[in-house]
Amino acid sequence: MTAPVISAQNLSLTFETNDGPVHALKDVTLAVEKGDFVSFIGPSGCGKTTFLRCMADLEQPTGGEITVNGVSPEEARRARAYGYVFQAAGLYPWRTIGGNIRLPLEIMGYGRSDQDARVQRVLDLVELAGFEKKFPWQLSGGMQQRASIARALAFDADILLMDEPFGALDEIVRDHLNEQLLQLWDKTNKTICFVTHSIPEAVYLSTKIVVMSPRPGRITDVIESPLPRQRPLDIRDTPEFIEIAHRVRDGLRAGHGDG
Repeated sequence: MTAPVISAQNLSLTFETNDGPVHALKDVTLAVEKGDFVSFIGPSGCGKTTFLRCMADLEQPTGGEITVNGVSPEEARRARAYGYVFQAAGLYPWRTIGGNIRLPLEIMGYGRSDQDARVQRVLDLVELAGFEKKFPWQLSGGMQQRASIARALAFDADILLMDEPFGALDEIVRDHLNEQLLQLWDKTNKTICFVTHSIPEAVYLSTKIVVMSPRPGRITDVIESPLPRQRPLDIRDTPEFIEIAHRVRDGLRAGHGDG
């Protein structure tokens, strides 16, 4: 059996503040397998984003251990093992869409022709071909977020870490991007870790749903989804979908009971 892509063992993180310690994560143990689409859901402040940031070497755990591709998050970051998509698109307004996507490739020292090919490929993947010369302000919020995803895909990391990328978008746009993200995942077979506050989004997208409790963040349930890999939006009306959503809701409620 192959080793998990991401492995956390008794992971804890405590922030020291002027008001005393804040226990963001406590004894989190989880394995993410290659090709998984894992959603993290829980109330605000439960440590979902903190956990993602530990994977990305943006936060340092204070207890336990975490590995990414069998090495430390720092080594994984240096090896460019993952792309990271933030809540806001974070595009530079003075650079075109193509220029924004090209930025990490420039920093990493890719040659110009390789940059061009990669920018074109990821624009095609997120259905933004023809928009490379536009500036961010000329695109809708949903298109900006797709450009942000393209930027994270440009150097072809096997892991995509996504911190509530669609949270600020309206429901119609969000539905469309959820469909596109599933198609993208199916085409690329990347391992995706996805933070969300939305139960329907978590159930629709994921092969595995990780339910977290209020702070200190602990895992209260890990739900392996029985839904097929190919998922039209109307799968959300099926009894199977509704049953998983109920289990997520129950897990969130139980987590509040523990807190």
